[in-house]
Amino acid sequence: MRPGFRGKIYLGFFSLLLIQGLVIFLWVSQVMKDALLEEIKTREISIGMNLSARMVEPILAMDFLRMNVLIDETVQLGDDIFYAFVLDKTGNPLIHTFKEGFPVALKTANTVSDTQKGSMQLLDTGKHLIYDYAVPVFINDNRLGTLRLGFFQTRVEKAVQKTMITAVIILILTILVACVVVAFLLNPVTKSIQKLHDSSEQALRGNLDVRTAPMLEKNCWDIMQCHRKECPAYKNYHHRCWYLAGTLCPTCVEGEFAKKIDSCRQCKVHKKCSGDEVQSLAESFDAMTLSLKGNLSELKSAERVLNEQKALLQTILDAIPDFISLQDHDGRYISVNRAFCEMLGKNKEEIVGKGNEDLFSKAQADRYNKEDKRVLETSVPLVKENRIAGQKGIKWLHVVKIPVLEAKDRVRGLVCGGRDITQLKAVQQQLTHAQKMESVGRLAAGVAHEINTPLGIILGYAQLLLEDVETDGPIYKDVTTIVKQTKICSKIVADLLKFSRSSESIISEFDIHDALEEVLGVVEHTFGLNHVQIKRVYTENRLRMKGDKEKLKQVFVNLLNNAFDAIGENGSISIHTGFGRTPDEIKISISDTGHGIVKENLIKIFEPFYTTKAPDKGTGLGLSVTFGIIKEHKGTINVFSPPLSGEGEEQGTQFIVVLPSGLNTKKGDLNGEHSRTG
Repeated sequence: MRPGFRGKIYLGFFSLLLIQGLVIFLWVSQVMKDALLEEIKTREISIGMNLSARMVEPILAMDFLRMNVLIDETVQLGDDIFYAFVLDKTGNPLIHTFKEGFPVALKTANTVSDTQKGSMQLLDTGKHLIYDYAVPVFINDNRLGTLRLGFFQTRVEKAVQKTMITAVIILILTILVACVVVAFLLNPVTKSIQKLHDSSEQALRGNLDVRTAPMLEKNCWDIMQCHRKECPAYKNYHHRCWYLAGTLCPTCVEGEFAKKIDSCRQCKVHKKCSGDEVQSLAESFDAMTLSLKGNLSELKSAERVLNEQKALLQTILDAIPDFISLQDHDGRYISVNRAFCEMLGKNKEEIVGKGNEDLFSKAQADRYNKEDKRVLETSVPLVKENRIAGQKGIKWLHVVKIPVLEAKDRVRGLVCGGRDITQLKAVQQQLTHAQKMESVGRLAAGVAHEINTPLGIILGYAQLLLEDVETDGPIYKDVTTIVKQTKICSKIVADLLKFSRSSESIISEFDIHDALEEVLGVVEHTFGLNHVQIKRVYTENRLRMKGDKEKLKQVFVNLLNNAFDAIGENGSISIHTGFGRTPDEIKISISDTGHGIVKENLIKIFEPFYTTKAPDKGTGLGLSVTFGIIKEHKGTINVFSPPLSGEGEEQGTQFIVVLPSGLNTKKGDLNGEHSRTG
């Protein structure tokens, strides 16, 4: 476990004092050792010089007893003197203090010349370290011999050891005193730092109400004799007035800490209440937490508003039927609405963060990426129509891609919006078809008028010829053929006239069932001859409506004749009646068991002159006339082959006519919207 701040401070001071004490200890020891050594040298020189002077007379007299007495007296001067002996001028010992014999090696261990006053050497005997001092013995200028004295190093060692013990004691006492002083000085600092540390951890946990700075003995309202309760600093014991904005002191500058601190430093409140750096740090920390609390409150409020606005915007986007998406500069989807998700069949979580390559086929993704890149690079919006082939058929989409600009016109991303215009395309096709039908109608009217007169003349002259020729001759047969074909042409012209112009409608209120029965009463016998049965599945309710009964009877005749022609023989025609999606709509379904209509021809059957019958069986105008009559009555007609499941037969063709009852419609107001599908 790593030491704390207090431990580091103590450890640092202890280490510093210890190093300093060791340095002083070593230095003092060396100084003491050198001083003691110098003292010993001086003492040895003094003893040696004194003994050398006293040895002159005994050496000249060769008084060995006197020499022995002098040496013994010298050795007895201190217990640190190990030996003493005298050598003659040839280097042979004259007298010595060794009890076990004179060690010969000592003779040359330390020599001194005639010019030296003395020579000192440190000798190692194997047991002791000896300071050996050699002094020449002179009388006038003649050298009589050499005096040698040996001193133990014990005195030096004892003195140094005593000095070291003293220094260690002084060092320990100094460290202890220093630690006590440091602890006394650092304890408030470390407590403040520990409190600041604890407060910062509390702040990190979200508690911004922590208080770190110490309480003051006197506060600003006491010092300034102020009792303005509306001041934010009044009775605020935990925050200094110079950190608070909006204080009401006359000398205060308006604004936050950065604007007012220069003037606050000149205030007597700041001079009396400001503390050391640690206290200032604690006060700054309290001011910081107060500011953070205010900023966080504002941020949370702003975040709440933003979330509400975001949810509202998402709700609005989801309510829009058009699909909308937002992409960043890299093409990644940032946000999408519900319509976009439904179009792709994915959840929002499966789309956000993905690119085109993750959501579409490779060909589509490549095309969309190129379009997006062009919009992002040029900042030019893109408007287009997409034709998409899917499992449910062809869909048309109107797509708009707009760049999203930020500061300095930099493109941040793009917004893509679009809508399904498949129904609009269908309406456009129907409108085109209606315009085509109108043009064909005008053309047919013109052609019918031009052809009708020549046909009348041809028919008249042909009938006159029949009266003048013999009935058994070949000419009669030829003229009969001319009359027959001319009548066929007249019928075609009559159908063209019916198709091209609307005769005056006779509006009345009637029951659809009555109209159907009137038509069935005419055709049922003929159909029965070919074994074609008619099945009636009428609703029990009366289906009354306003409209042109005769024209609607023509619609039923045309649809029944087409069903009969499709069956030929041995089949059935089913007629279902009932209400449409509302009680104001009447639904009539006529289905057969015939050969049906191929899918490619379903969209063509209402076009003029289109027919799959033989040339002498139909003109191709019946369904066109039927379509026009239903259009006049604001109705719709749909064709299905085979019939819808649950209605009609399992094979063949089914026509479903839906007509408004018109009971709430003004007389003559029959033209309106219509539709037809296949």
